[in-house]
Amino acid sequence: MTVDTVGQFERALEGLEVGLERVSAADAGERIETIVEEPAVGAPLPFEGVSLPDAVTTEPTTAELEVARTGVTPVGFAIAEYGSVAVESMADGAEPISLYPERHVAVVAASDVVPDLSAGFDRLADGFDRGQDSVVFATGRSATADMGDLVHGVHGPGEVSVIVLEDR
Repeated sequence: MTVDTVGQFERALEGLEVGLERVSAADAGERIETIVEEPAVGAPLPFEGVSLPDAVTTEPTTAELEVARTGVTPVGFAIAEYGSVAVESMADGAEPISLYPERHVAVVAASDVVPDLSAGFDRLADGFDRGQDSVVFATGRSATADMGDLVHGVHGPGEVSVIVLEDR
């Protein structure tokens, strides 16, 4: 039996009000450009043949990060079971880029979508062995019910989109 891990991930995101688009690497830059609302900041994308649109500032200053409407980051892996993405700690500062702007665009290779938490822990262990010891897990838009009713978008991005690179 073949499991459609990306399909499972897509179904999990539907319940979280997160958009997912499957694109080829050749079409990714153009698709990201249509989602980005300026001003935009981003971390370099480590996928061959995929680059950020010119409107996205890499290596943003604190001031640029504070006013950015969109942040674009690669994610190390995604967990299909929960609709979670793992933004790994890197020198380029992807974590704040994924958290500060109102809109987050996460880019992940289809081959990096794992089926469940156990496989996610395996990926974490591999990262820890390479010295990557910090990861931000994001599962949909932020939400809180601390003060009563469930409210979305209180902290972190209020809008999240995921681009899955099908040919990577």
